[in-house]
This record gives sequence, C-alpha cells and structure tokens, in this order.
Amino acid sequence: MTRGETGQRAMQRAEAAGAADAGGAGAGPPRGALSLDPALSRRRMGSGALRHLPSQSRGRPRSQSRGGDPQVESLVLDVPPEVFVLRVLLEETGETFEVKNCRGDMTVRELKEELDLIAGVPMNLLVLRYLDQGILMDDSTLNFYDVVPGGIISLCVWHHDGWTDLVPAAAEGDISKLSCLGVDDDSPYQTANSLYLGEKHWRAWVAQRAFVALYVASHRGRLEAVQYLLEHGASCLGRSPMGRTPLHVAVAMGQSDCIGLLLKYGAPTLAKDAKGTTPQAIARQLNHRKDERQMFLSYWMTKSERKDPKDPKDPKDPKDLKDPKDPKDVGAAKAPQSGVSNSGSGSKGQS
Repeated sequence: MTRGETGQRAMQRAEAAGAADAGGAGAGPPRGALSLDPALSRRRMGSGALRHLPSQSRGRPRSQSRGGDPQVESLVLDVPPEVFVLRVLLEETGETFEVKNCRGDMTVRELKEELDLIAGVPMNLLVLRYLDQGILMDDSTLNFYDVVPGGIISLCVWHHDGWTDLVPAAAEGDISKLSCLGVDDDSPYQTANSLYLGEKHWRAWVAQRAFVALYVASHRGRLEAVQYLLEHGASCLGRSPMGRTPLHVAVAMGQSDCIGLLLKYGAPTLAKDAKGTTPQAIARQLNHRKDERQMFLSYWMTKSERKDPKDPKDPKDPKDLKDPKDPKDVGAAKAPQSGVSNSGSGSKGQS
C-alpha cells in the first residue's frame, strides 16, 4: 500500500467521524443511554420528576421474617401427620370402612391384619389396590405407594375358587344364595379347584367355605344366615389367619343377637387371636357391657356344666371316674359306706 492511499483513507475516516458528530448533536444521546447534561435532563423531566424515594429499613420486615415465611409455612403444611385415617371400599359389596391409627411406615400386611377385624373378611382373601388396578404388595409400606391421609383404598376379594360369589352372599345374609355356594356337604356347587379334590380334601374345602361365610355373616349381624350355617355344620371354632373366630368379629361390631347364638353353639369366649386379644377383651375395650356380661355368664354356665357343684372333686380326674359295670369299682365304692370288706368271701366287717 502506497503513502497516497494511506493518506486518502485517513481523510475519509476523518470526514465520516465529523458527519457522525454533527448528526448526533441534534438527536441527543442514543436510546437507552444516560444523558450527560443534568440541566437538559431537568428540563425534559420537569420539576415533578424529582421525587425522593422513601427510605427503606435495612432490617427485614416483620411480615417477611423467617418464622412467617409463606414458603416455610407451606412446607410445614405439606408434611403428612404421623397418624391418620384411611377409608377402604369393599368393591364386591359397596361397603366403606375406616381404618384409624394408620402410619406412613405401615406395611400393607399390617393394614390387612386390621381389615381382618374391621371389614370382617379373612385377610388371606383380601386384595388391596390404590388409584389403579395394581395390587399392593404385603411387604411394601403406605409411603412407598404415596398413600395420602384420608385416601380411599380399594378392597377386593380373591377372585379364584368362587370367593367373589360367597362373600357378597354372606354379607347380604341371603340363605338362598348360600345354599348353592358349597357351604354344606349336600351342595352341588363345584369350582375348577374342587373338581380335582379327593373326598377328605373336599370336606375340608366345604368346611373352609362354611367358616368364611359364618365369619362374614357374624360381622354384619345376619342372624338368619348365621343360624342356617351353624345348623348345617359350620364351625364356630374355626379361625382366620389372624387367629380370630366369628365371635371376635361379632363382638367388635356389637352384634348381640349373633353373639348369643354363637355362644349357644359353643363359641369360646377366651380364645386369643394372634395379638393375644379375646372376645371378652374386645367387648371391654369397646365398652360393650351387655355383650361382656353375656359372655361372662355363658363362660360360667359352661364351666358349671363340666363340673358338678355337689362334687368337690374334678370329674375329669381319672381317679374319680368309676365304671358302674366293673364289680371291682362297685365294691370299692361301697366299702367305705357299708363297711363291707371286699376281701375274701365278702363277709361283713366288725363294727
């Protein structure tokens, strides 16, 4: 590049800079830039533009203190309570039950143990679902499934082997349905499972179905159904997986008429469940005085029948059991009273 070209370009740059300065003087500062002339700024803004902003305290306002921070308060409110109530809907019958004292770390199995008594259905037949059709696993906790306090859990009966037909029929107390669902030996009812059972296992299968029907009907106070089942061989001595008898659930629900009928057929008042609770203890906890008195009288009446009140000895003692057909026992029994000796030829002893 020659010296002439360099000088020419320098002159062009100087002319361009001068033109820019001339145009910018009338237009003012660029948009968004601060004005360098304070007098010009005052004339444009006017006297009303000079306003003093109120001084702000350096300290934090009381309403925004840490204790009253709305964000902190919302976090505190979002923490679920340690103990809460759940509602459980039995799909087959439409019944709703409340389970109190639930916790986030409570397992599904523990919830089933409570429903064994509250819903009146043995826990081995229960299937729990929440929000969808997924089955809640026994070892998982309520927190694992994000169960919220006051939520509704779906309770279903195990759908195999005809249980979905038997449980609603027992809950309704419909004898015409129960008689056709395999609760006695004369019922023609069969399932895919019972077709392959031998006679011994088939009888056990019928006895199990009769017990479940008695358990469900006793819980709901279906007196006619309870009487029908007891008359057709249902055992009031059967137990659920939690060790509970039909008397346990009848007492828990205050079904006094069913309690009296079960006691008449020999229901044990002191039978302990897996938690060591008896029907009498349940009546005492729930303050069911009438039911507690009824079981107390039944217990002592049964005990008095087993033991003769005139005989101070226990008849169960084998030493006191004498066979009247055995001459040795007859002679031994008469000897102290008549003074007759049992030795030799049976001559009378000297008085």
